[in-house]
Amino acid sequence: MDDLALNANARELEQELEWFVRILNARLTSHFQTDGPPARPQDIAPPPPGDTVYGRFVAEHRLSAKERLVLILALIPHLRPQLLDVLWTRNKETERGFTEFGGVQTAAHCGFIPTGETAMFILAGEDMAARLQVQRLFEPDHLFARTGLLHLGSVSPADPLMSGALLVAREQLCQLTSGLVRRPRFSSEFPARRVETELSWEQLVLPTSIVDQLGEIRDWIQHGPRLLGEWGMAAKLRPGFTALFHGPPGTGKTLSACLIGKQCGCEVYKIDLSLIVSKYIGETEKNLSSIFDLAEHKRWILFFDEADALFGRRTKVSDSHDRYANQEVSFLLQRIEEFNGVVILASNMKANIDDAFLRRFHTVVFFPMPREAERRRIWESAFSAKAQMEPRIEFSRLAERYELSGGTIMNVVRYSSLKALSRSEPHIVLLEDLEEGIRRELQKEGRTR
Repeated sequence: MDDLALNANARELEQELEWFVRILNARLTSHFQTDGPPARPQDIAPPPPGDTVYGRFVAEHRLSAKERLVLILALIPHLRPQLLDVLWTRNKETERGFTEFGGVQTAAHCGFIPTGETAMFILAGEDMAARLQVQRLFEPDHLFARTGLLHLGSVSPADPLMSGALLVAREQLCQLTSGLVRRPRFSSEFPARRVETELSWEQLVLPTSIVDQLGEIRDWIQHGPRLLGEWGMAAKLRPGFTALFHGPPGTGKTLSACLIGKQCGCEVYKIDLSLIVSKYIGETEKNLSSIFDLAEHKRWILFFDEADALFGRRTKVSDSHDRYANQEVSFLLQRIEEFNGVVILASNMKANIDDAFLRRFHTVVFFPMPREAERRRIWESAFSAKAQMEPRIEFSRLAERYELSGGTIMNVVRYSSLKALSRSEPHIVLLEDLEEGIRRELQKEGRTR
């Protein structure tokens, strides 16, 4: 967002804040006055949305006045927290804050953090029917939850649900204020990294039948919403798409996921299973939930590499460890079925995946070792255009002699290219470097050819 657009968006947010202050003052006046006609906050109309990031979001999602008020209430601690200081007013009769104002205070922030109760007070006061209507704004099927825009923070079982803090998603906060698309950072809370590729479909060497199967995922991403919505199939079909990619290492599973995302404009996140799986009961489910919750309605592709470590076969129950391990698998199965995006599981061995998952995959794609003709194509397109090849090198001979995956060939290309660059001019890729690189790769795999 340039400076002009940023300033325009700031002015629109200022107008929204001024509208909120008028609503808040009217609600407080209505709450404390003892005579005269009550103030009516609902009579104060919001400003019309403008042609800004914030205004376009309001218009696109057709936010009602109530929804806009809740949204700006959630944004205030990030924009102008002092506007809510008035809600710290103490009740002279109880010598503490007013229960009906809600609100919490955190260790790092001295200001008033609004809660669901705060939203109910400002929007509805003591009107019970209106308060119940406000609660509907936080139901799972509401726009706020469906888009991941905002939600109520978790509370203990003894606390009222509406006492949870009103939280706006960090990425939405950045987009609505500065216009920036904030991607989640890799951390223990979000153990996934974004993966992408500079390659194109033409550089993916796979049999035509495999490419056609990959097209099923692309078709779902591009046309699935219309199938569920316009064609009315939402009641009959699950909201997402689940695929299994299986086959030897280096045969194009990760690259295929990246290319699908690139073609469809979807970000691909590769899950780090080492940070997901926990020896502590319940932690694995919690770690997975954080990823799925954040990915809801984002058009992301979640890619689980070496997925059999997490989605493996369930075992016979012989002790408590087995029982909880099976519960994790059951939880994963349920969570994936409820997820409205694309999940791709990758495994070197299909036999390691639990049968309960296999039955529920929309497509199962086998990535075979490339055949001789395919290996030749990979060799011929693998090197830089600036690389000079020794005349003795015959890619057709290498393809015929060595059964290698695409990933293994690229390791050899990396090794031999670096060897060429390490020598003085001219930088020529030598046949002996290629053969040494191949020998090293075969040794890693425990093979001689």
